[in-house]
Amino acid sequence: MTLARVRSAYEKFLEAVVILLMTTLATEVTVGVIYRSIGHSLVWYDEIASILLAWLTFYGSALAAVKRAHIGCPEVMALLPPRAKLAFRILAEVLVIAFFALVAWVGYSILDVLATDHLVSLPQVSVLYTQSVIPISAVLIIVAEVLTIPAVLAEALAGAKHGAATGEGSH
Repeated sequence: MTLARVRSAYEKFLEAVVILLMTTLATEVTVGVIYRSIGHSLVWYDEIASILLAWLTFYGSALAAVKRAHIGCPEVMALLPPRAKLAFRILAEVLVIAFFALVAWVGYSILDVLATDHLVSLPQVSVLYTQSVIPISAVLIIVAEVLTIPAVLAEALAGAKHGAATGEGSH
C-alpha cells in the first residue's frame, strides 16, 4: 500500500470520526432543546455538549492537519528564496511534531491526576475519559504530519531545485 493510499484512508477515518461527533452533538443539543421546551430539562446535556464540542475541535484539528488546511503564511513563504523555503518547511515540520509530542506527553501525564474526578452532571463518568481527547488527538495530529511530510518536502525540494537551476535565490 502506498503512502498516498494510507494518507487517504487515514483522512477518511478522521472524516468519519468528525462526522460522527458532529451528528452526535447536533442530536444531543436538539434533544436537550426539545426536553427543555417541554419543561423537563436534561441535567447533563450542557456538560456533554461542551465536551462533544471540545472533542469535535480536537479531532477536527487532526483532520485539518492531514488535509494541510491549518493556517499558514504562504505569502511569506513565496517571498523566500527556494533553499530558505525548504529549510523553513523542515523547521516548521519539526516544530509542529515536537509541539504535539509535548502536548501528547503532558496530556497523557495529567490523566492520572484526573482519574479520580468525575463529571458534575454524570458522576459515574470519569473525567479521565473526557480529557483523553488531548493526548489522543495530539498523536493523531503527529500521524497526520508524518503522513504528509513527504509531499510537503518534495514540493519544497522541487522549488529549491527549480530555483538552483534558474539561478533564483542565489543573491
